[in-house]
Amino acid sequence: MQNKTAHELHSLLTAKKISSVELTESIFTQIEKVEDKVKAYITLTKEEALKQARAADEQIAKGGVSLLTGIPIAVKDNMCTRGILTTCSSKILDNYLPPYNATVVEKLNAAGAVMLGKTNLDEFAMGSSTENSGFHTTHNPWDLTTVPGGSSGGSAAAVAADECILAAGSDTGGSIRQPASFCGVVGLKPTYGRVSRYGLVAFASSLDQIGPLTKDVTDTAILMNIISGHDPLDSTSVNKAVPDYRKSLINDAKKFRIGLISDLMGKGID
Repeated sequence: MQNKTAHELHSLLTAKKISSVELTESIFTQIEKVEDKVKAYITLTKEEALKQARAADEQIAKGGVSLLTGIPIAVKDNMCTRGILTTCSSKILDNYLPPYNATVVEKLNAAGAVMLGKTNLDEFAMGSSTENSGFHTTHNPWDLTTVPGGSSGGSAAAVAADECILAAGSDTGGSIRQPASFCGVVGLKPTYGRVSRYGLVAFASSLDQIGPLTKDVTDTAILMNIISGHDPLDSTSVNKAVPDYRKSLINDAKKFRIGLISDLMGKGID
């Protein structure tokens, strides 16, 4: 189950072919199997995750659920989570328990997502390899001798290693997009102001954005639908209606043209 997308699992959950508890337990089994090699997480919240999964199953039985209800997700450890360690991968914050949730975390909770834990990053998101964590180095699950990129390397590696279904990361100068590329997953830095930064420990407030890391583009659209929107707690949040990003998905890419800069491809250089 853990290698499926969120939208595939949503169909299975609402058809009562699987339960969120079963799905969540299968993810933790996968974590136990590979985490000692990948080291994608800093903190795991199994007890709370199973509690959320049970609540999700109850809600699914009643109907009227979101596309993320009962879906296990990982959250980069620079987003505040009430009563759960938020370290930014720094020993400076190795015992910090925030008294509040980041707005994105609140939205995920409201959507019924199941938070598995907090993922590793370069300390205070300042790095591009996740080798600069104050706790441990994260490895690329496709080749453990290589890096997963950064700073959202833990989130990207967790998605690629099936240690979560999808994940939230943050991007200042490439910290979602680069690890997504390294780990072979989908990553998106949203337009600045589209997703609230409230509760995100800042690196560069004029550039930081929270965004999705997922197994496919459809899941990225689904997660963007959940986390986007105006937030009065963030003065840079844009007060504009959120479109349904799934409507932008098309199956025909024949009309697109791809341009390559030859100098950057090793051509045309004397």
